[in-house]
Amino acid sequence: MIHEELRKHTTVAHQQLEKLVISQLKTIRNKEDYASLLKIFYAYFNCLEQAIRPYISDEVLPDYAERRHAISLANDIKGLGEILTGLPEVTVPPIDNTVKAFGALYVMEGSIMGGTIIIQMLARCGVTDGISFFRGYGSETGAKWASFVSVLDRYINEDSEQEAIEAANQTFSHFTNVFLQ
Repeated sequence: MIHEELRKHTTVAHQQLEKLVISQLKTIRNKEDYASLLKIFYAYFNCLEQAIRPYISDEVLPDYAERRHAISLANDIKGLGEILTGLPEVTVPPIDNTVKAFGALYVMEGSIMGGTIIIQMLARCGVTDGISFFRGYGSETGAKWASFVSVLDRYINEDSEQEAIEAANQTFSHFTNVFLQ
């Protein structure tokens, strides 16, 4: 199963990014701090979605239009009383086919899995607004992840597996770089 290979071969990159995100979360003291974190996510996810969009159609991933998008982040930022300015500069890996798009989307969709923990961390510092992005799909999160993994496992084969793994690792790496600016 490709999703298992992706998880295995992206563990180091995933852990590096996760460490930076958790470190940033631990510095949040108010809504303004949280909005700054969301702006990092928004800048990266928005750019990455634009790179992915030409390669993920309804035929490839039927519920793509229903999945979380950067618009959720934008709405959370606005809900905190902030505006979409002061965004960091970001670069995303080159996405020039559906296999690479799925590798990048694996990282984006996987980000929902830790949302509950992030929401709990935010609540400890009094932040309870602007959390729709990290809420993911609510009670449907598990089902949405399973649906995505099923399509991923059907679409990516042994011949394209390495390309998807490389795209996922690059996606993690580029996102990590935004936190290191």
